[in-house]
Amino acid sequence: MTSPHPASRLPRAARTRLAWAAAALLASVSLTGCGQESAPSHAVAVTEFNENGVTVRLSVADWKSDAGTLVATFTPDEAGFHLYSTALPAEGVEGVGRPTEVLPVGSVATTGEMTVDKPVKSITVPGVRAAVPVYPDGPVTVTLPIRATAPGEAKVLIGYASCSSTKGCTIPVADRAVSLRTGEHGLSFGTS
Repeated sequence: MTSPHPASRLPRAARTRLAWAAAALLASVSLTGCGQESAPSHAVAVTEFNENGVTVRLSVADWKSDAGTLVATFTPDEAGFHLYSTALPAEGVEGVGRPTEVLPVGSVATTGEMTVDKPVKSITVPGVRAAVPVYPDGPVTVTLPIRATAPGEAKVLIGYASCSSTKGCTIPVADRAVSLRTGEHGLSFGTS
């Protein structure tokens, strides 16, 4: 004859509390990765503005300790509009175009290369002999790895222009400043 398991001799309420305690212990161990702690991650900072026919949404993803990824999504307000390439010269091609730019200054520095989620294509523009590099019509997302160099104030300077092959171009935006603050509790956007 076998004797009952020791837990089965406990009153039902005690067995329920024991089961909940075991579940909580198991959950806490699995969340800490068997005792290994990861660097603290802070809430994602986000801001948005609309100027000259384009909505720009800025966020900082994967911010841990003092580094993360700056993400800028440029969305033309109207269908059929494209943005110019980040590789376009500052003066454009024969004076046409404005490069898409995301440039952190102040207490934030870049730690790698800028990437763009769309391929560059070349278009011809009446009156311009050389091809002009642009992105396909619609939204374009630029990512840039960054890190805080010190607690304090920073800015992200944004530049762009959008054009349509049938409706013309919007007024270019140059050095549109978006405030950014770095500190011991993470990073946040301010008003500009």
